Amino acid sequence: MLGQHAENRLRFNVLGPLEVWSGDTRLRLGGMVQERVLATLLLEPGRLVPVSRLVEAAWEEEPPATASHQVRKAVADLRRRIPDGSQVVLTDGPGYRVALADDQLDLTEFTGLVLRARGAAGQGDPAAAIEALRAALELWRGPVLPDVAGPVISAAAAALDERRVGAAERLFELCLGLGQAAELVADLRDLTARYPLRENLRRQLMLALYRSGRQAEALEEYARVRDLLVEELGIDPSQQLTQVYEGILRESPELAAPVPPEAPAPVPVSAQAPCTLPYDLADFSGRDREQRELLDCAQRSGGRAPGIVAIDGMGGCGKTALAVRVAHRLAEAYPDGQLYINLRGYTPGEQPVTSATALATLLRALGVPGDQIPDDLEGRTAAWRAALLGRRLLLLLDNAADTAEVRLLMPPAPGCLVLVTSRSRLLDLDGADWTSLGVMSSDDSVGLVSTTLGAERVAAEPEASAELATLCGHLPLALRLATARLRNRPRWTVGYLVDRLRDETRRLDELSLGERSVAATLRLSYQTTAAEYRSAFRLLALHPGSDIDVHSAAALLGTDTRDAEDILEHLLDVHLVQQPDVGVYAFHDLVRSFALSLRGPATEEEDQEAVGRLLDYYLTAAEQACELLFPGRRRRATGLPATRAELPDLGDARLALTWFTREHTALSGAVALAQAQGYDRHAVWLTRNVVFYLNARGHISEFRDLSRSAVDAARRLGDLVLLAVSLSNLGVACWKLGRFEEGVEVAREALAVATELGDRDTEAHSESTLGLLNSVLGRFDEALPHLVRAVDLGRELQNVRSESESLTILSTLYEQWGRYPEAVEAARRAVELDRQLGSRENEIVSVTDLALALLGLEKYTEAQQCLERARRISDQTHDPGNVGVLLALSADVQHRLGNPADAARLAENALELVRSSVVPIRQVKTENILGRLCTRQGDPARALELHESALKTAAGIGYRIEEAHALVGLARACEALGDTAAAEQHAGAAAGLFDAMGVPEIGRSR
Repeated sequence: MLGQHAENRLRFNVLGPLEVWSGDTRLRLGGMVQERVLATLLLEPGRLVPVSRLVEAAWEEEPPATASHQVRKAVADLRRRIPDGSQVVLTDGPGYRVALADDQLDLTEFTGLVLRARGAAGQGDPAAAIEALRAALELWRGPVLPDVAGPVISAAAAALDERRVGAAERLFELCLGLGQAAELVADLRDLTARYPLRENLRRQLMLALYRSGRQAEALEEYARVRDLLVEELGIDPSQQLTQVYEGILRESPELAAPVPPEAPAPVPVSAQAPCTLPYDLADFSGRDREQRELLDCAQRSGGRAPGIVAIDGMGGCGKTALAVRVAHRLAEAYPDGQLYINLRGYTPGEQPVTSATALATLLRALGVPGDQIPDDLEGRTAAWRAALLGRRLLLLLDNAADTAEVRLLMPPAPGCLVLVTSRSRLLDLDGADWTSLGVMSSDDSVGLVSTTLGAERVAAEPEASAELATLCGHLPLALRLATARLRNRPRWTVGYLVDRLRDETRRLDELSLGERSVAATLRLSYQTTAAEYRSAFRLLALHPGSDIDVHSAAALLGTDTRDAEDILEHLLDVHLVQQPDVGVYAFHDLVRSFALSLRGPATEEEDQEAVGRLLDYYLTAAEQACELLFPGRRRRATGLPATRAELPDLGDARLALTWFTREHTALSGAVALAQAQGYDRHAVWLTRNVVFYLNARGHISEFRDLSRSAVDAARRLGDLVLLAVSLSNLGVACWKLGRFEEGVEVAREALAVATELGDRDTEAHSESTLGLLNSVLGRFDEALPHLVRAVDLGRELQNVRSESESLTILSTLYEQWGRYPEAVEAARRAVELDRQLGSRENEIVSVTDLALALLGLEKYTEAQQCLERARRISDQTHDPGNVGVLLALSADVQHRLGNPADAARLAENALELVRSSVVPIRQVKTENILGRLCTRQGDPARALELHESALKTAAGIGYRIEEAHALVGLARACEALGDTAAAEQHAGAAAGLFDAMGVPEIGRSR
């Protein structure tokens, strides 16, 4: 091959080890940096390669600070070593490119021969196509550039290897079409050995074997690939491969070798097709699902006139990078060219490209001389459409903002494919297959960080790297900017940058590098919307929840729900909001930060009014929902205006619970927003509503935090009514969390304030809470008068809910005291009142307490009936702690009645539920009940574990009665295990506690 060239003719080879020849002399290129720089330029012949990309190619690890300078030195050295090197390696703006004739580079020759083969096949000349493909494949001397491979070059080499195998497959297909068979087997076996999972090669080998009379070997190939696919990928062979296998089994005539057609006269082939696609990012990472989706869309649209595949998504989500990658993967299917143009619909600091300019650019790319391009838009449109007739061309229209411009650039006939990227979905672009690009998955985000930053740095700080991806909102632009900052600051750790990003007020400032920034990218989307949408976008960012529905949006914006939905849908179309579910909208974290950055003195009044409207809405809606969910709750006048906004459908308790569950986060956020914006009265009354829901669902830590903040707000206002209400709620939260002494102080202050105000309802609640807290602390004598007073006040005020709750606590006190008849009497009255109210949550507790009291009287069957009733009315919406106690007690009763299987099932469910609860008093009680059950079941070791856990928690929070019962349980378990000394020690400690609490003998054993 070298002898065909002139004496000093330059020749460059990359389809194998890197070679540069001058005539018959192989040139020495210098060191690895020079070789990698030249190899990278040769892989993209004729195209500009920026210095930054050459730096990436030259160094596998972190490049030195002088990398750019070293690249320029390497280029200068190459120019000295290559004859007329300055005419070969040209400086082109920010980078370099190589200028070579088609026959000076084996890669260019390979591409030209493949295109020639495609043209010959399209003209019905398979023999010429086969000749061209064989010549193309003969250019390969082995793997691409193995001697200079680095991450960038290896990625390009992999793509070229795919082209090589694709060319081989086309060669074999043409040969099979001409009736060849036996002569193909050896080459096919060689390739299938190197690419064992490539099903098309295996199909061709099976056909060649079958047509050579080797049916058994063909069937063995199918069995071999089937086993390999199952073992390696867990999938079955493709339908195409299976059809060939089945055809061989039945000796289908369709598989017989075709009769070779007569070859037509050769047709001249046009010049090499143009390609102006940007280079495919070497560090492209993730988006596998989206790539498959786009490639499938492109394949489906192949017969349309023309096919349109479009990508929309928020700024910075990686639309262009994905589109370019897909375009490169589709390039060979469009042999007449692959053109790219940036329409600059959303490019910082630049005006969008006009239609006339776009057409002129595309016509030049097709080789139309400048003096032949018409001056007017109509003429250019006609010239563009004429130039595309009969061509199979791929057109990538990047950064489009206008449907009309896209339509103007559309090819006129089938066979072409148009890829479009846009920040907004161009809804009136008929016939387009749209893919909306969201943020990256967590795994893909960390993968991108690893690819761009380096696997070693990620491995050294895996948790910080994962948090970096989260703080960047899994947005590719933000991730690339963050990792670029880290690369430019080698002394920074990932953790250090994460600390800086945690400050939301400066996060957008951190995510910028030079002229690139997340804020600038988002600002373009924002500025292209109308003024009314810009104002709405800023106000919606004030919403305290992660999700926004149309009702809360309408309240915030001061519109009706229909207009609010229209605004949200428009913002969704331009990707300034997201839609996680039907009727629900959300901000990406970085978009919300950007929207909040738009606030200032000029918007303060409008923002304040919007917050007020939203708080009025949430207060009114929550009040209505509580009326349905918690019947008998005292109604209070808030002194605040009801909302004018439209409320959601809260027609029954089920709908109210659904609304509360969906708005849980937003409601808690609304309390914080109210305090931050100076709406303390809203904060207190809204807290009162929200804590009812939190208490019922077992969210006790949040219940406490909101109650404490409400107390602070009431103190700031100096409003004793609000203070009494807030202290009353805080006392209950302290009880549930086992903070009994703190709860006593809070309840005493609440009682004092309520007495001063003459607020007898809050007085009754405070008395009840003091009775409850003193009872768990083992101060039964102090607890009893508080509870009697609370019951009397509830009955006197005709507050049925208050009376029933106090009776339930009184029943628990009597049961712990061993006064079982009185406990049964109080519990029965509480159950009657709860059923009268229709309060299932309270009834579950009162019925469970009734069963516990009946157990003390050894009335097991009656206790079982109570517990069955409680289990029937309980579900996953109720406090898991309460339901856990119910199930544990049910297991105990079932065992006593001789039903061990039911007892075991209920016990397992009880323990699982109560361990998921944050209410220690329920966990302690459940563990003690189940510990006693284990001892009776003959499993003292398990009983020991449960009672030890109960003792540790009970002693830690001062839950004296359950501490004593845990010690009794430990004594029995130790005795069963033969540890008499430990049993006596535990029994003595228990007796001391029981004596101090005044619990008689009957109340000490359960």
